[in-house]
Amino acid sequence: MKLSSLIFSTGLLLASDSTSSSVSAFTPSSISSTKTSTKNVFGLNKQRNVGSTDPALYVSMMGNTGGMVNVADENAQRDVFSMEQWAQQYGTQKVDGVELYTADGTDYQLITNAPIGNGSPVLFVPSDLVLASNAISQEFGGDIEAAEYALVQMDQGTAQRLPLFRLMVKILAEYDKGQDSPFYPWLNSLPRMYFNGVAMTDACFDCLPPYAKLLTVNERNTYSRFVNALRKGYVPLSQNTLMDDRVVKWAYNVALTRFHEVWQPTRQKLIAPMADMLNHNTDPNCEITFDQGGNCIVQATRDIQPGSPLTISLGDPTNPTPLFAKYGFLYDDCKTIFCKAVHLEDQIQALGYDYKDLLFQTESGEIAPKVWDIFLYEILQMNDPGSADQFYVACKTNDEDTKQQFHNNYFQYTLQALKDHVYSILRDVEQLTMKAQSYDINTHPRVPVIVAHNNLVRDTFSMTANLLEQMG
Repeated sequence: MKLSSLIFSTGLLLASDSTSSSVSAFTPSSISSTKTSTKNVFGLNKQRNVGSTDPALYVSMMGNTGGMVNVADENAQRDVFSMEQWAQQYGTQKVDGVELYTADGTDYQLITNAPIGNGSPVLFVPSDLVLASNAISQEFGGDIEAAEYALVQMDQGTAQRLPLFRLMVKILAEYDKGQDSPFYPWLNSLPRMYFNGVAMTDACFDCLPPYAKLLTVNERNTYSRFVNALRKGYVPLSQNTLMDDRVVKWAYNVALTRFHEVWQPTRQKLIAPMADMLNHNTDPNCEITFDQGGNCIVQATRDIQPGSPLTISLGDPTNPTPLFAKYGFLYDDCKTIFCKAVHLEDQIQALGYDYKDLLFQTESGEIAPKVWDIFLYEILQMNDPGSADQFYVACKTNDEDTKQQFHNNYFQYTLQALKDHVYSILRDVEQLTMKAQSYDINTHPRVPVIVAHNNLVRDTFSMTANLLEQMG
């Protein structure tokens, strides 16, 4: 194969075929090659492929007309393939066989039509195309600092979410520029409709079980604080953009659902166009990393067969409800769900347990051992504080023999408490689902995913109830 151009970037030598936009090889190398210096999307001199074009001119060449990205229409067509051309024009490279795929023209993902070996690089996105929260902070300087100060004054907890706020600001700023934004092709490729907590209405929240409602409402409350901070006027955005609730909510959802977080050398959130097309799987076959230069590299974590989607993990696979609240989807292969015992938060915290420890199996209804612990601990606290202290010590020291003695002695009480909890959730879910199904789907398009979530809870808890009945 004739290689017409070579790009060397941070230890990776990426070879591109003169007759194809795909990458023919990813070969680690310490040998630099001849390059042509052209302007990147930020107007800085960088090494780029021969033929790089000014971004504004490139957007014009793509034939995009109409000014701003159409956010008003949630069903607006996504121009994903123009985004792909744009990304490749500025140095994004894919290994041969990797391509964008859609079954319905709405949802897109990356798949491979060729085998990919474990550890092989799959996708490279240069740092110039990566939106990085630390760089955004530097770009907006004192303006964004003032907005962040106002945000944290509203709620100290938002200090942990400032990287997300910065991504949201950057997306709004680029939206504000319309076609003059170098990121216009990427923005125009993004979905307009979301199904997560921020996109839901109060009517939607009223159809969710307590745990799901808690997570979705918390996400929307964070969004509301972000909006209030933005509308203080510190960040230089047009009033038309700032006061358009649809645009601001869209920008938040883009930032929330497409970022990747890194912790070294410092914590920040980043969005890499094209890499953000990787979907979730509980058994992912790829991982996203960023090198010291800020370039995004996607690598295979196992052998991948032709026809396979390229996937990453977006969160804890043992507990689908946080993914539902954040991303607005339920994955088909979830094996467990949280037991929904949010009323025992004090006991969970005291014993040092996590929600991922407190699970029901979706295929059998089987109950994780630590679920029994938290219900018994509450019973002991209410009826025998001295025994509660002993049980607490046994849990903290992993004294399984002592724990088992307590469980044997109080089994009937714990069993009844679990039954009461499970049947209470089942009654609530049935009523909530009936309420959701009474809504007009044309005005409440999130109903199907809400019903799907509630049905998952219903089916799992029904199996758990059957197991509990068999116990006595």
